[in-house]
Amino acid sequence: MEGLSERQYAARVGLSRGAIQKAKATGRLVLHEDGSIDAEASDALRAQATDPSKTRKAPQPKLKPVPEAAVSAVGDTLREQGMAAPPVGSGTTFLQAKTANEVLKAQERRLRLQKLKGELIDRARALSLVFRLARQERDVWVNWPARAAALMAADLGVEPAVMQKVLEKHVRAQLDELAEIKPDLR
Repeated sequence: MEGLSERQYAARVGLSRGAIQKAKATGRLVLHEDGSIDAEASDALRAQATDPSKTRKAPQPKLKPVPEAAVSAVGDTLREQGMAAPPVGSGTTFLQAKTANEVLKAQERRLRLQKLKGELIDRARALSLVFRLARQERDVWVNWPARAAALMAADLGVEPAVMQKVLEKHVRAQLDELAEIKPDLR
C-alpha cells in the first residue's frame, strides 16, 4: 500500500470515513494505483476545491483569565508548605495549582476538625470576651480607691479624702499605661 487507507486519512484530516468515501467517489481525492490515498496531493486538491466559509474549524477552548490574586495565593500556599513556587508574574503550572488546592483543602479540613474538637474559637468572640474582661478589670480598679482609702487612711493615720485622691491618681496612671496594650490575636 503506497498511501493511506480511508480510515487513516479520515483520522488525519478529522473527517468521518463516510465523508472520505464520498470525496473518493466524486473524485475529490488523489489515489495511488493500488487505490490508497495520496495524502499530500489529496490535501492540496481538497484545499483548492473547498470553500473556506464551509469548513469546520476546531473549537478553540474558551480560557478565562486567572486573577493575579489567585495566582499569588497558589504561590503563597506552596511557599508555606516549603515547596517551589513560581516567580511572581510567571505562569503557574496546572500541577502547582492542583498541589496548592490539595494543600488548602487539607488545611481547611484540619481547621474544621480543630473547631469541632473545641480547640479553636471564633476570633470575633475571643476579641469580645477579652474586651469585656478588660473593661470589668478596669471598673474594679476604678472603684477600688473609694473602698480601700478609708481603711488605709486609718492604718496610716492620715485623712481619708487625701488618701483616696492619692490612690485614684496612681490607679488612673496605671490604667492609662495598661490601655496602651493592644491584644494581638493572630
